[in-house]
Amino acid sequence: MTIRQPIITVAGHVDHGKTSILDCFRQSAVQVQESGGITQKISFTRYPKEQIKKACPLIDKSNVSLDIPGFLFIDTPGHAAFTNLRKRGGSLADLAVLVVDIKEGIKPQTQEVISILKENKTPFVVALNKIDTISGWQVKDSIKESIESQAQHVEQEFNTALFTFQGALQQHGFDSDLYYNIQDFKKKVAIVPCSAKSKLGIPELLFVLCGLSQRFLMEKLAITEEAKGVILEVKKDKSIEWAEAILHDGNLKEGDEIVIATLSEPILSKVRAIQEIQPLSFQFQSVKETTAATGLRLQLTNKEGLVSGMPFQKVNENLESIKQGFKKEISEATSTYKQGIIIKADSLGSLEALINLLKQSNIQFVKAGIGSINKADVISAKANLRINPLDAVIVGFNTEIEEGLDLENIKVLTDEVVYKLIESLEEWRKEKQAEIERQRLLGLATICKLEILPQYVFRNSNPAIFGVRILAGKLKSNLLLIDENDNSIARIKAIQLDKNSVDGAPQDAEVAISLPGTNYERQIKNPEIKHLYSQITEYQFKTFKLNKDLLSQEEIKTLSEIAEIKRKKNDNWGL
Repeated sequence: MTIRQPIITVAGHVDHGKTSILDCFRQSAVQVQESGGITQKISFTRYPKEQIKKACPLIDKSNVSLDIPGFLFIDTPGHAAFTNLRKRGGSLADLAVLVVDIKEGIKPQTQEVISILKENKTPFVVALNKIDTISGWQVKDSIKESIESQAQHVEQEFNTALFTFQGALQQHGFDSDLYYNIQDFKKKVAIVPCSAKSKLGIPELLFVLCGLSQRFLMEKLAITEEAKGVILEVKKDKSIEWAEAILHDGNLKEGDEIVIATLSEPILSKVRAIQEIQPLSFQFQSVKETTAATGLRLQLTNKEGLVSGMPFQKVNENLESIKQGFKKEISEATSTYKQGIIIKADSLGSLEALINLLKQSNIQFVKAGIGSINKADVISAKANLRINPLDAVIVGFNTEIEEGLDLENIKVLTDEVVYKLIESLEEWRKEKQAEIERQRLLGLATICKLEILPQYVFRNSNPAIFGVRILAGKLKSNLLLIDENDNSIARIKAIQLDKNSVDGAPQDAEVAISLPGTNYERQIKNPEIKHLYSQITEYQFKTFKLNKDLLSQEEIKTLSEIAEIKRKKNDNWGL
């Protein structure tokens, strides 16, 4: 039985030290000549068996026989796209290292990663990083020795941070402990305190990963004959487009035919050229043949419709069965509802992560896609304005918005953190629902309070034209006005704002209004009359009173003032 390298994702919140920990693993072996020539971010690191032994003397000291050929590390960005890399039947990652800053604990992106690891049933180890930021921390030969030999106040600060983190992890359904206290690794998550800066705890972290791989993953790591992998993204290098990919099973040769899943019909392509990531390096090297698990750049004859996160498989007289399998898998992962919002993501993994959380929040979606938010998405969202305005929204997870789109009357929400995206969506829908209710309510009547501006009288009568300031609500044409003694004045014939005729004006605006059949001198110019109000019926008042939560503070205050005016003539008005 041939064993491949375990695929390990290194994930966590931005700035908690994911890449720094990987740099610790790599550091002694990265060729000097590369130091100034790294031009692009590589998503994976091949870490051979020899380097594991070199970086982790504990293996030889403990007389452990190392059977795995090494590790393939995936350095994930802060978002879920790489954490949620999928292969048929589960997560692409065999193990994960969850990097957490000891002083910051579980942050939104950490929470997101934990949720995905739990959903995918991916075992993980916690690298509790930056322990040297604890004031007074003394470094010893091993992490266990360091922890046990600290001054009392330092030990107390460490324990407080550790117990706080363990409590937070417990809320997500995981029991945990320091790795050297664990008897059964199936029941508890191992925590390895470390410092990427001083390299303290890094050998122990490697040791735990080796132990877990050999104890629990050996059957899963057996290589089969069928080459299978996942496309990460398409990159351009010197005018050549390469599909960056991970081969997680089997053997792939130049000239092989592969099937790649898409959101519609799977595509068939020949592998024109293969470049393989070199061990502990940022460099690729051309090869004729390669074996899992490894990071690749593939030059393909057909890239039409290729999107990030899609699985691929080598064809061996089984083209139709692979195609059907991919179609079923992708349609199950991205199945939509008859109506709902529009969703986009940058990869299949991101899309699945977003879909899972939308389903948990009982939010339906009518269209799901991969790539930038485009004109077709906007047209779909605008169509929702007629069906359900709450669905006139496009949610983009880690995606760009194409330029020049007409986004009038629809909402576009984008974020790199899926939890924040769901929260923003729920908040917007709540506000939108309140706005719809408010519009329905104000469709029955309008609450408005105007301050008369006596210095701006443009015409005394037929019609009277003068200036007012809107103190509450919204002013509309045809609104019937009353004064502070409940005398009916007139309906507004016209409104001018900044010398332009308008149908309405918002709170705080200063406008000129035209009132037919009104004499300003006789009806308005009165030292006791400083304000005008919208006329409302008793039934309308009671309806507003029942829906106070939809009104602003100024509108609620104005409603009370109208009631007081009405009760000058009828003591029981509105009661």
